Parts: sequence; C-alpha cells; structure tokens
Amino acid sequence: MLNLKTFEVWFITGSQDLYGPETLAQAAEHAQEISKYFNDHQKVPVQVIHKPIVKNSEEIFSTILAANTASNCIGIITWMHTFSPAKMWIRGLNILKKPLLHLHTQYNRDIPWDSIDMDFMNLNQSAHGDREFGFIVSRMRINRKVVTGFWQDEDVIAKINVWARAAAAWNDWQGAKFVRFGDNMRNVAVTDGDKVEAEMKFGFSVNTYAIGDLVAIINQVTDDQISSLVKEYEASYTLADNVKAGQPLHQHVLDAAKIELGLKKFLEDGGYKGFTDSFEDLHGLVQLPGIAAQRLMEQGYGFAGEGDWKTPALVRACKVMASGMEGANAFMEDYTYHFHPENSMVLGSHMLEVDASLAKEKPRLEVHPLGIGGKADPARLVFNASGGPALNASLVDMGDRFRLIVNTVEGLEATQQLPKLPVARVLWKPLPDMKTACTAWIYAGGAHHTVYSQNLTVEYLEDFARIAGVEFIKIDERTRLDQFENELKWSEVYYQTHK
Repeated sequence: MLNLKTFEVWFITGSQDLYGPETLAQAAEHAQEISKYFNDHQKVPVQVIHKPIVKNSEEIFSTILAANTASNCIGIITWMHTFSPAKMWIRGLNILKKPLLHLHTQYNRDIPWDSIDMDFMNLNQSAHGDREFGFIVSRMRINRKVVTGFWQDEDVIAKINVWARAAAAWNDWQGAKFVRFGDNMRNVAVTDGDKVEAEMKFGFSVNTYAIGDLVAIINQVTDDQISSLVKEYEASYTLADNVKAGQPLHQHVLDAAKIELGLKKFLEDGGYKGFTDSFEDLHGLVQLPGIAAQRLMEQGYGFAGEGDWKTPALVRACKVMASGMEGANAFMEDYTYHFHPENSMVLGSHMLEVDASLAKEKPRLEVHPLGIGGKADPARLVFNASGGPALNASLVDMGDRFRLIVNTVEGLEATQQLPKLPVARVLWKPLPDMKTACTAWIYAGGAHHTVYSQNLTVEYLEDFARIAGVEFIKIDERTRLDQFENELKWSEVYYQTHK
C-alpha cells in the first residue's frame, strides 16, 4: 500500500501582532519544537511540517491557500499559542479545502507555581486562544477533529495518528477512479446509488466498461506470463491435488491466472484504484474472477461484487488508512447466521472474492462449481480468517445523503472443519449482541456488503466521515435499540434541516 510518509500535514500556529517580537519569537520556537516532536514520532505516519506563525488575516489566507494547492499536503493542524482574534481566520477558513485538526494544547504541561508571572501568562494563552478559534470554526459550521491534552501525551499522539490516516484516505479518494464492469446486479437496491452525487461529494468517479473491453486485454496475455503467475501461485498457496499441472482442473487455474493478468493490466493502464463486476455479466470470460479479485485486493485495490461501486471505494479507503498496520481490510458479506442461544454468530464470506490477507493459515487454491453465472468452475483461495477485535463498515445512499454505518464485532476462529464450503470463511460476534446489532443494522439501512477490518477502530471511520461530511452511525457495545431508533430520527431531522 501507500507510504504515508510521502504526505504532509501542515502545523499552523496562530497569534497576533499585539505581543511584540520577543514573545512571538518564543512562540515560534515552541511551535517548531512541537511540530518536530510530532514529525519525529514513530506513531505519527505522515510528515508534520512547521509553518511560520500567522498573525493576521493576510498571513492566514496565504498559508491556507498554499495548503490547498500543495499536492502532498493532506491536512492542517492548528494551534493557538497565544490569543488569536478569530475574525482574522474567517477569510482563510472560507477557502479551506483540506481536513482540519484543532490541537488544544499548551507548550508547558504544568503551571510553574513558584515563578509564574504576567509574561508567562501573556505567552501561554492557549486555554482561551483555542476557545476563540474553536468558536469561529463552529460558527462557520466547519467539520474538524478537536484533540485536547499535553502535546507529548501518547493519547494525543494516537488521536493525531488516527486523523492523519483518515486524511490520507480522503486525499486518496480525490480524483480516484473506480471501474464497474457491466451494470449493477439486476433489481438490487442497496448496492446501487447516485454516482454523480458521489463524485461531487467524495471526489472519486465511477464509470462502466463492458466486459468485452476487459476481455480484449485478457486475450493479449501470453502463455509465458500465465506460466510465471502460476509458479507464484504454487509458491504462495497450497494447491489442491486436482488443480496441479497434469490434473483435470489445472486448466481452470491457467484461465484464472490469465484473467488476473488482464484485469491487473486494465486497472494499471486506466489508473483505477478498484473495481466491481457481476456474475450476471460475464460475456467472453470463461469464469467469474475469483482468485484475481482476492489477490488484487491484497495488493491494495478496492473490490466488491455484483456491481456494487460504493464498497470498492470504501475498501480502498480503509486499506489506505491502515497502511503499514498489521491485519487486513477486505470486502465482506454477511452470509448466514448461527442463532444458537448461547453462542450466536455470523458466518461471513462471498461467492469467491474475499481478501486472503485475512487468512489465519496458508490459503488453499481450489476449483469448484459456482452454481450461478453459467460459466466454468472458477479458481479461488479457501481459508479461515483469524480472530480478534474487528468491525464491519457499510456506505449506503439514503437518497438525500450518504450514510456510513459501523458495527464493532469480535472475530472468531473457526472450530468446525466446514468440509463442503469451499470459500473463505470469516466468523464474528457483532456487538453488543447478535439480536441488537442485527436489528440496529437493519434499522439503519446497512447493506449486506461491507468492509471487514481487523485493524481499524471506530475512531478511524468516524474521523473519515467527519472529513467527508457524511452521516455516521455507530453500533457497538453500548448500543440500546430504544435510544438507537431515536438517534436515527434525530439524525434524520438534522440532515433534513442542513441541506
């Protein structure tokens, strides 16, 4: 995935001309020290770039304008070391196009009880300088993250890390392209939506290509390329006996490798960051892309099946947010339930296309009938996912707005063999409990397609939703259905009155 250190966050400190050169010099020194601490901290994934202290409307405007136009700047952190009259910030904030984090801190952690004097007080005025700035941002209805605490606290660093990763994912969406091969699965509602509104809101585009356009690229793949990729399969996975060279189903593996090579070239040549296809539209393909989708997701592409174009974008965003972190982010579907009263759980999977980076053990490459699509038996990677804390996230089009729904879950390791289910298997317990979580998900209009994340917490998605300006719905261990239904109603009123 991406190296997030190629991105910059600008550290902008506010003050005013009132204090004189000595105080401003001290403030600048402190701001530079803080930004360097963030930049050098191993838990801050991006570069933090110190910018000269801004003291008036003109300096604020020019700094924010420069941030807007700097391609590698993905957001700004603001801090008011002294009092900074907030009317000076209006012109600059009016043009701000990058995510904003407001750091509410101060240079000194403790009050120097024995030596504090008015000079110290004049210099260290964040306690009310940040409140003045906070008012104008709220007054201007600008979304931002507020982080409060001493700048060296690990909690503060952790929150900056989360926000910076969310800002990187948002930056990755700007100008991103996702391709839809064929149309949406016929008559399905939740996977469809307004692509024009999405491009206006999110910055990424979705355009359709016929399967024939892809097939033309696949047909250019050479035998040598196929042979090389199959050797990679053999080194990476455990191959079922009947798919090895010379065995009855080996040709299916060769066909799958050819599809993967052509699909990857199509994505690379077009600059796409993800794709979706549909088993209802396979004209010219010998089999539905299975292992191809699995492996391309593992390489960082977004994917979802059945023409669902929103989920590939969300898969990609989650992968960018989690760059360099252990664990995986993958296309997922709630497939079937285990309603045992003492051990309720969800079995998640998809027909073929689940990212193998979720796997607990070395995946097996197998070929089996699919039963839908009317094509040859497709190759796929079969595995059980590892357990641990996780979440499911769904992006849906509510007609007048987009809604991001997140449910925290506890991933489980499979204790049964499932010998007749030749797909990836992911088990989890939704929080707070099966009945509450599933009921709340349905009330919220959550889709059956999700991103399953093993490494992101709710805070990442909440920050991302705040940056994107979309409705955020959370289902977790504290969810109560009576209150949850009311919150949905309140949210409906809010968005109806803030169009």
